[in-house]
Order: sequence, then C-alpha cells, then structure tokens
Amino acid sequence: MNISTMMTQKLRQYNFVVSLVISAAHLSIPAVSAFALPAASKTTYGARSHRSPFATTRSHSSSPSALQMSTLNIQWFRQTDLRLHDNPALCRTIDLSLGKAEKQPVGAAPTTKTSPDGILPVFVFDTERIYGSDTRSDLGCMKCGPRRAQFVLEAVADLRSNLEKRGSGLIVAVGTPEKVLAEIADAASPSVLNVVCQEEVCSEELAVDKAVRSELAKKIKKSGKFNFETVWGSTMYDPDTLPFDGDVFGIPDTFTPFRNKVEKACKIGQPLDIPKDEHLALPKDIKSVVNQPQCSLSYLPTLADLGYSAEDIEDVENVDSRTAMPANYKGGETFALARVKDYIWDKDLLKVYFDTRNGMIGSDYSTKFAPWLAHGNVSPRYIARECRKYEQVRVENKSTYWVVFELLWRDYFKFFAKKHGDGIFYQNGILGNRSHGNKRKWGMDAKQIEAWKKGMTGYPLVDANMRELAATGFMSNRGRQNVASFFTIDMNMDWRFGGDYFEETLLDYDVHSNWGNWCSAAGMTGGRLNRFNIVKQSKDYDFGGDYVRLWCPELKDVPDKYVHEPWQMSEALMEECGVKIGPGRDYPSPIVDPNVQPRIMNDGGGGRGRGGRGGRGGRGRGGKQGGRGNGRNFQRDNNPNRGKGQRQDMKSLNVGSYKFD
Repeated sequence: MNISTMMTQKLRQYNFVVSLVISAAHLSIPAVSAFALPAASKTTYGARSHRSPFATTRSHSSSPSALQMSTLNIQWFRQTDLRLHDNPALCRTIDLSLGKAEKQPVGAAPTTKTSPDGILPVFVFDTERIYGSDTRSDLGCMKCGPRRAQFVLEAVADLRSNLEKRGSGLIVAVGTPEKVLAEIADAASPSVLNVVCQEEVCSEELAVDKAVRSELAKKIKKSGKFNFETVWGSTMYDPDTLPFDGDVFGIPDTFTPFRNKVEKACKIGQPLDIPKDEHLALPKDIKSVVNQPQCSLSYLPTLADLGYSAEDIEDVENVDSRTAMPANYKGGETFALARVKDYIWDKDLLKVYFDTRNGMIGSDYSTKFAPWLAHGNVSPRYIARECRKYEQVRVENKSTYWVVFELLWRDYFKFFAKKHGDGIFYQNGILGNRSHGNKRKWGMDAKQIEAWKKGMTGYPLVDANMRELAATGFMSNRGRQNVASFFTIDMNMDWRFGGDYFEETLLDYDVHSNWGNWCSAAGMTGGRLNRFNIVKQSKDYDFGGDYVRLWCPELKDVPDKYVHEPWQMSEALMEECGVKIGPGRDYPSPIVDPNVQPRIMNDGGGGRGRGGRGGRGGRGRGGKQGGRGNGRNFQRDNNPNRGKGQRQDMKSLNVGSYKFD
C-alpha cells in the first residue's frame, strides 16, 4: 500500500494530553476512606493468528454436561476504566445482579433481592487490535507501545488483587473481546446474559462493541437472551446534563464558550462508593466453567505473550533515571490513589500547581496523574472532589481551581470526539474539504519525520522533549505544545504522523485528547494557527539550559548563550566545547532554517487561534503572526514557586468555578 493510498483511509486513535495534570485525594481523611483502597494486601491489524483461549468449545445445545446458569452478569472492564471506586459501569452490573432489570441512575438504592446472581469481571488483552509489536496503524506506529502495555498489565493485576481482597476475582484473557465473551457465554450457557461496559465514543471502540453484540447474538439466540449495555463513566460532567441544544452534539467547537456555560449551569456528580464485598461476589461454580490456559481467574500474560519483541521488552525493563514520573510508579488504582494523596495532601503541592505546571524536570512540577486517568485507575470526579476538600480545609486559590479546569478540558475533548466522530482523525480535521485559512499541502518526508521522532532536528528543546518521550513515555505539557507546533507548522509534516507516534509512545495516551489536540495544533479545528517560537520558548522555560543538557548530553558543555541555538557557534567555539554541529557530526544542523518564516504563517494563517488548549497537552495562546509570541501573555516577577528554568509566568484565563450535586 503506498503512502497516498494510506493517507486517504480513515485514521485513528487511542493519548496528547494529556499529560493532563490533574490531581487529588486525601486517603487519610475520614470522609475519603470509603473510596480509598485498603493498604493491605484506522487500523491495519496485526497479521498474527489468534487461537481461542478455550482449548475446546462446548455447545450448550449439544452438550448435556454444560453448566446451566439462570443469569450471568459480566462486567467487561476496558482499558479505560480499571478501577473499583466511582465506576458507573460496575455499579450497573451489580444493579442487574440484584434484580434491577430497568436501567436506572447507577448507584441508586438496590432492590431487596435476597440472593444476588453474582458478577463476573472480565478483562481481555486484544492482541488483534491493540497490543503487540506487529499490531500497527496505517501510518506504521504500534497501536500500543510496550511501555504502556506494561502499565496496563500492572493496572489489570492491581484490579484483580483488589477484587480478590473483596472475595471476588477477575477473568483475564488474551484474544478479542467478542470471541472471549462469546466463549464464556457458550461455556456457562445462561438463560439470560448481561454484559456491561463503559461507553466509548470513537470508531474503533464502537466497532468492538458491534462485534461483541454480533458474536453474543450467535451464541445466545437459540437458548436464551442477552443484554449489552454501555454506561457513561469517564468524565466529570454527565453528557445528558450539558446545557446545549442537542446535548453533546450541540457543544461549541471552541473551549471557552463551552467552559463558561458548563461551569455556570452544570454540577459535577458525587463519586460512587466502591461496591460492597457481597455485591462483588462471583457466580457459583464459575471456576469450573472458565479455566483455560489463556482465560482464567489466575492467568496474567507477559509482554511476550502479548506479542512484543525481545527488543521492545528490553526497552521497558531499562528504566531511565532521568524520568519525570514518580519513583517506582506502576499502573493501577492503588498507586493512583497513593499518588493523588502524596501530591495534594502529603506534599501539599496543589496550592502551587498553577505556578509550577510549566516545569520540565522532576516528578512534582505537575501532578503526573494523567497515565492513571487515561486508564481509568482514578476517577476525574474523585479528583475534583478532593480539590474541593482541599479548598475547604487548607486553601482555595487559582492553583486549586486550575486542576479542575484541566479536568474540564479532558471532558471537552471526549465530548468533542463524540460530536465530530472520525473528523478528528482526518487530514482536514473537522473542517473537511472546504476552503479555510489553514489549509495547506502537507509534507510526508520519511527522513524528516524520523529525525523528529529520534530527537535529531537540530532544535535542542524539540530534541530533548522527543528523546524524553522515547525513553520514558512522558513529556511535559510545555514540551507537547512546542513539538506539535514545530512538527505541524515549522516542518509542515502531516499532523497525523505526529498523533500516530504519540499514540504509540505516550504512557498517558487518551484517544480523545491526543487526536483532538493534534488536530487543533494543525489548525484543523477552525480559527487561526498558533505557532510557538521554539527558541523563545526555550529561553523562557529552560533558562540556563538544564533540561536541554539533561536530554542532549552532547550539548552539556555549550555555553548558556548558545545552548538553545548551537548552530550559531563558531567552529573554534565548537572545538572548545567538544561538540561539532552539522550533518553527520555530533549534533545536527537545524532541520528547517531558523531565519525563514513558515509559509503558512506568511499566508495569513498564523496568530492567536481558537480551539487549542492552553493547559495540558494543548496549543496554548500562541504568538503573533510573526511567531515571536505575545508579550501580553507574560509577566515578570519574583515568583518563588516556579522552577529556576522558567523566567516568566504565563497569564491565563480568569479563575472560574465548579459545583457538586
């Protein structure tokens, strides 16, 4: 398949942002204890063939020995809701097990059914669509890199452990959800089958939902009936409460009017409790029904089982000491809640978040909650509630509000993705083929794209950030804004290659925020283009060059004056610093001429645009048409909270408000 053909196909997904900062949780506060886990113990799918996890398939219509269940309630955990606290889909599954046939607000008072049917929690590692070194997108990147896959493995193991502590368990399987769920249903042979999962909105996830329905219909149609339900559960605000005509489909295509109306008219729902232990109980005799080599209550695959190469696995095992992620981090609800507690309550960092969030070195300049949010290990409503508690017992200021503001951005991108569907994956974004100021002929130079990925563009700030991403799976908010602007505007490369690479590498990949932000960075959501001047940004946010020297050690002895513009050094100074700049030398020359204005900016497309976000993973407020930045966005002062590399504070929108039910 040639590039031009590939580029006409529908692209896709699954996290920019969001290195979304976002925070909260004081597990030691009595009011929070009910939610805290106990401290005690587009796509080209891979060509691999996947056997059913069941060694043999029993047909309940022909096998008199098959177990006959009256009702089987399956809680299908997806990779976006791996938690017990505030999990609406899980609560709905329990409602069904307690006899609530009609769909009601989740978490409502249960019926008085004396003998619950029990629930069967299931997670499936989909090696056909998501996991494995050979499971790739049309543009060539892995759908899920090994580092994120390891994070999911840890999150699933943690979920199983937390369920087992409550007398329940978790079926883990490798295959496709539709095949695994259908085989479980076939083996259990229930007269009524209920399958519940979290609602997702993008095309690949919706295609899986359709496949699950189809396979279940084939297995159940002759002997019983089934009910497949999706439940919204990944945002602070419920889409049904949005104050726009058409609900989600009526939201504005720019964030500020959305924010203003939602904060004024809507309330954040209270987080749901972790279900009672007795309501999490497994169905009777289920162990004898589901106990196959790759589908059981004890099986957990390795990265090799998921199809990752030895080289990819080795990369994950070698942890880079320069990482900005918290020490000894791992996926899962337990670590997520501990990190929230540590950041907000133990270290008392919430009150200075706004001042420190543009840092780039260390684990505490931002919350680093994004990976756990992306995988549903922590609930956004839980975080927002903890921010409110902090405001009530310690201090309320712009920083405490700003974490909830960031969460609202996260909500917005999911609503935006639901409204526009596949538009966020198309080259022309949501604008289609109509004429607009940011429309241009995109570059697809494979060598330039690879240089950007490898951190060899000759622009130190870009290269440092790209190297950090490749080595750790993380990049700061400030870094994401700069590398996306550079890739889409200065290099003029097709923005989808950038989104695709972030999908592979980001630990905190979230389909809605990633692709929504990249689409916005390219100017494909409307409004004017936001260009970041890389050299100016370098001097404003890495003053002194500590970050650049950390990730570009070949520049470690370059004087501060030249560390962000090493191409300006003379040959004699290069010799003195022990580094040669240029093609085939120690560090490359700039991949694009720093003295030439990008063509799209000269065509009138640049400036302070709309649609992009100034917070985590977004586009910010950009510079003037000449790319020098808008000085009105900055103020000079002696703020003691910001990092030493940040010589300016960025002004922003006024503080808003948020309310709870």
